[in-house]
Amino acid sequence: MLTQTAIATIKATAPVLAEHGVTITQRFYERLFQAHPELKNLFNVRHQQTGEQHRALAAAVLAYATHIDNLPALGPAVTRMTHKHASLNVQPSQYSIVGEHLLAAIEEVLGEAATADFLGAWAEAYEALADILIGAERALYDDAAARPGGWRGWRNFVVRRKRKESDVITSFFLEPEDGKPLADFKPGQYVSVAVDAPRLGLQHVRQYSLSDAPNGRSYRISVRREGELSEHAAGYVSNLLHNHVNPGDVVRITPPFGAFHIDVAASTPVVLISGGVGLTPLVSMLNAVLKNTEREVVFVHGARNSSVHAMKERVKASADTNRRLTSIVFYDAPLDSDVQGYDHDHVGLVDLRRVAKSVLKPDADYYVCGPMPFMRMQVEMLKSLGVAQARLHYEVFGTDVLGK
Repeated sequence: MLTQTAIATIKATAPVLAEHGVTITQRFYERLFQAHPELKNLFNVRHQQTGEQHRALAAAVLAYATHIDNLPALGPAVTRMTHKHASLNVQPSQYSIVGEHLLAAIEEVLGEAATADFLGAWAEAYEALADILIGAERALYDDAAARPGGWRGWRNFVVRRKRKESDVITSFFLEPEDGKPLADFKPGQYVSVAVDAPRLGLQHVRQYSLSDAPNGRSYRISVRREGELSEHAAGYVSNLLHNHVNPGDVVRITPPFGAFHIDVAASTPVVLISGGVGLTPLVSMLNAVLKNTEREVVFVHGARNSSVHAMKERVKASADTNRRLTSIVFYDAPLDSDVQGYDHDHVGLVDLRRVAKSVLKPDADYYVCGPMPFMRMQVEMLKSLGVAQARLHYEVFGTDVLGK
């Protein structure tokens, strides 16, 4: 429990963190990786190079300082963070390491302004936050291990099949190497996949949404190829998977985690809205809903054109044979060969106003996934159309203290 003195000190020093936050976090990561190079395995190297990791941590520290007297306001962000940490198999001992180097970076950057009272309050605040995260993550680990077919930490999976879904997306069908049962998951959740990068002397870890309904035997991830195969380029891991991971190969993954998932026990209508590769967790939701419930489903998807539109034939076939499913497709740059009315329904970016009669359903739950600008646009549009915040659910893939 934080003392009132510590809370007052943290609130008073929030402006200092706002001014120097990125400099502090940059120095923090330099210190951390110099002392513990093995922790590089937990981080996206590209995000370190671009400074995205530094900015994200600075924003997280500032948010914590700003809401130190009202921590429930950070609930959704803390939930996302703990699921991501669990997916990366973050351990309690790593929190003390992070705390040591974060406080040292604050003292180093602020100099004389970092008084004993200042540092003492921040040490107390960090310990309180670490206790919250460690406790929440312990519960997630215990739950994952206790499920039938569940496990803790990393587990070896064999790639049984690869299937090209579009010019840029490939699906990987994964089965446990030990042949033992496989835990179900909540449709919409993700797994972490570890891929070795020998030239860097590291393993790279990325999260990928599970893209099919649970079946107790295998998991499917559908990976978009990004960038190029260069150790320092965005998309290095996706290119390794596309180019060098083949049927028979073994990859390591952690149990499914993630707070973005559908309630398969509900009976209300479901509206799924995706852009690009954001359709992968929504296809998992779609398949689970059609398989296990009688709920009405509307699936709105946006892509450039048919060449990059993954799983389009399977979703179309489901819509053609199931009256409960309405599929609506937007292409913003259709090919000459794309037939409106077959490959796509509308030309342009996804505009929910154009299909409001189909997507506005009483008591519907709305699930949105895609690039951040896409999600922001769709969420704001849904709000403007009268959809309550409580009905809106969306995935946020970003950077955390010990995260992607």
